[in-house]
Amino acid sequence: MSPLHALIRTLRMIRHTPQLAVGLTPDDEILLDAPDSRTAPALVAAGRGEYEPAAKLLATTREHAEWEARDRCTALLAAFARLRPEWFELWQEASPHDPDVLLVKAELAVQRGWESPARAELLREVTPLIAAAADGDRRDPVPWRVALDHARGTNAPHTAFELLWEQAVRRASHHYGCHVAALRYLSAAWYGSHRECFDFAERAADDTPADSLVQALPVRAALAYLTEDASSTLPDTAPGQVGAVSPLGAERSTTAEPGSVERPRLDAAADRAIRLSGQYAAADAWPAQVRNILVYVLVRLERWDDALAQLRVLGPHATSFPWDRISDDPLAQFLELRDGIRLEIAARAPLWSPRGRLRPKDH
Repeated sequence: MSPLHALIRTLRMIRHTPQLAVGLTPDDEILLDAPDSRTAPALVAAGRGEYEPAAKLLATTREHAEWEARDRCTALLAAFARLRPEWFELWQEASPHDPDVLLVKAELAVQRGWESPARAELLREVTPLIAAAADGDRRDPVPWRVALDHARGTNAPHTAFELLWEQAVRRASHHYGCHVAALRYLSAAWYGSHRECFDFAERAADDTPADSLVQALPVRAALAYLTEDASSTLPDTAPGQVGAVSPLGAERSTTAEPGSVERPRLDAAADRAIRLSGQYAAADAWPAQVRNILVYVLVRLERWDDALAQLRVLGPHATSFPWDRISDDPLAQFLELRDGIRLEIAARAPLWSPRGRLRPKDH
């Protein structure tokens, strides 16, 4: 880049970047992994040593077959029990055979097992707990999501995985948590390949309603491709951008390598996730993780305007995943990325625009 071009780029950034902050939540109002309004009271009560609100919450999700909410609440409560176990110990003593207790107990054991160096061995010891949770309510798909995560950690063969998957979809054919667990098992980082992962994700998304979170599976497959394989490339990027560096620090390439996923397939996954995001209100906590994943993928695809649009509808909701894949400080990474996206858009805009305002067609 010539000194003149570098100067112009800098002037563009200085001129346009402040305007692009319009509609973004201020940095000091961003929340990392904030629970939704339904789960937050149960967590606050658990912090006081009270298990009754958590018990009522999970009982309600079970009685009304709210399996997606049940899955998310279970994971959050188990994660909290790892840090503050007193309330859960009281709950177990009061209702040791409660289906909700059994489910949280199984999820908690699997979460603990995953962090141990002796992961496979410890997870195998958890098998009876998962079986007990599955017997607690035979309608419930969530124990089968736990079982699919367990299968991945215990090096279960494809035949065992397929049996678990059959049980999961029999209970809830469009359950997002089970689909995510299956997608992880089928990823190239575990027991499948990038193409197998994409094929599964696209078939599942094609079979679900437009507002189902399963529509986000292809963009999760794109995320896996872009983060799990050091050889992954982005073919067909803009001319003249070879070797440039994005706000994520990922090198761009115009050369496709063997086994790479075609750029149109990555863009289609992002487009599908954008449509899904549009089904939900701005600043809604429910699709927050999907929107964070989508922002990551859009940045890697250099779709800066689309990424900024998603940041605006995200509101204050940052999630650790996927930023913890690339940084030990996911919140700082998220905030740095927001600045980087604005800088990239500003650097590509005309230095002077009518009335000094940056319009969408200017970039």
